[in-house]
Amino acid sequence: MTSNPLENPLYYLHNFQQVLNWLGQRYADVLSADEQRFIDDFAQLAQPSQALLVRMVMRKGRHFRLSKLSYPEIGDSAAALVPLLALGWVDEQAALSLEELFGLLQKTELLHSFKAQGLPAKARKEQWLQALAELDLPPRAFAQWCPELAERLLSLTLMPLCDRLRLMFFGNLYQDWSEFVLADLGIYSYEKVEISADARGLRSREDVDGYFYLHECQEAFEGGTELPEVLARIGAFSTLNPWLEKRRAKLLFLLGQHCERLAQWPLARQIYRECAYPGARSRLIRVLERSAEYQAALALAEQAAAAPESAAEAQHLLRIMPRLRRKLGGPPAARAVSRQVPRLDLCLPRDADGLAVELHVQAHLHQEQAPVHYVENSLINSLFGLLCWPAIFAPLPGAFFHPFQRGPVDLLSEDFHERRRELFQACLAELDDGRYRQSIRQRFVAKWGLQSPFVFWGALSEALLDQALDCLPAEHLKHWFQRLLLDIKANRAGMPDLIQFWPAQKAYRMIEVKGPGDRLQDNQLRWLDFCQEHRMPVAVCYVQWQDCSA
Repeated sequence: MTSNPLENPLYYLHNFQQVLNWLGQRYADVLSADEQRFIDDFAQLAQPSQALLVRMVMRKGRHFRLSKLSYPEIGDSAAALVPLLALGWVDEQAALSLEELFGLLQKTELLHSFKAQGLPAKARKEQWLQALAELDLPPRAFAQWCPELAERLLSLTLMPLCDRLRLMFFGNLYQDWSEFVLADLGIYSYEKVEISADARGLRSREDVDGYFYLHECQEAFEGGTELPEVLARIGAFSTLNPWLEKRRAKLLFLLGQHCERLAQWPLARQIYRECAYPGARSRLIRVLERSAEYQAALALAEQAAAAPESAAEAQHLLRIMPRLRRKLGGPPAARAVSRQVPRLDLCLPRDADGLAVELHVQAHLHQEQAPVHYVENSLINSLFGLLCWPAIFAPLPGAFFHPFQRGPVDLLSEDFHERRRELFQACLAELDDGRYRQSIRQRFVAKWGLQSPFVFWGALSEALLDQALDCLPAEHLKHWFQRLLLDIKANRAGMPDLIQFWPAQKAYRMIEVKGPGDRLQDNQLRWLDFCQEHRMPVAVCYVQWQDCSA
């Protein structure tokens, strides 16, 4: 990759070639015949034709007006286009829908092309489209839509193929070709992890096809396809890839939640019973209760209580089981006594700036000798990420397979900690002998700006870091970090909004802020209870606004 794309006008072509070389080296046995043929044919093209194709691939959409494809480094785009047409990668006769045409033409061009329909000149394009849609005009080639417009329209025919190549490289479809540009410009920087030649996210052709199959199922659901049909498609899918199986389970979970919102309880029950995604069992208990199947709900809740899958599920069971027993006519159960969290009540003037309530409290409590920082989840996660950087970015098999990963792909897997247990133990051991301060400070400088699933660079400063390392006891840091490792997905959120330091006394206090009408969320309650259990100074601040008219 180039250090700055502005220094090389063909940076995008070199990046695309890098992807093709990477895939050729690591995915030769996964590539289809069409994909391998594309890679071979692309290598034989002259540079201007390669560059023009990549320009189109990296732009949005698949239809392009030739007049809009003018690039100094390419030169004559019409000449560069000839071999792309011959290969069938670009088509000049593709049928366009009316909506696609509207996305390509300006208002004056539309008025001219549809003058026979008498479009009102002062109306919006959306109104014209709505009026013309009533005519039910069939798709047709651009030249047929606009015979008097001296313009060539080019349509890419290989976007599905390029999407498959992009999937194999990134292991997902949410990252795109802009990752290269952002990295070249230094907007995003990534830790350099040694990636073995056989490291890859999708291990077989079946995995590639399976990913797209599930992606199409999700698109069908989001596009309004009937739920039974989507469920039938998902039910017909099977895989030996644990990662894809988790994607399948997550999609089922989303469908179950959708059924809950529609109060389709029988279908929601069916989905959750077949779903192994974390949280599905709690949702099934909830659905059984909503369906008045109290006995079945209680039986499942008791089974879950014997071995909760997470702290979140255990918390949910404490709330729902007494209610289910009451509905079945059982004796009232004594409520668990929650630990009392110190309470801070403030009545503050509301200013005209529209500041968040947390910032109001921060400004009110802040003192030069006792600074207050708005950190929410950023501080503890960042300290953990800096101390445990070597464990998080360890080049374990299957963890990293391309250079644009902000963290290991198994970060939220059940065995993430177990696979790195010794590495995390070595990092946390530094909390016992004081080395952690130097390690965190060194990585704060050496790793500054590198993408991380834990470090919030924008929220960190040297002053905040120094105050945190001086005032937060190593014992408390260790408790927080160990809790994070128990359930990263659940526990890296819900931390108190503010933290106040007393540097002279090497003391601190965390503060959860609640504005009028706000209540504590479940993950916040779990964090507050955890802090109380380990005697960490924490308070909940309840804010009321002063009556400005008084």
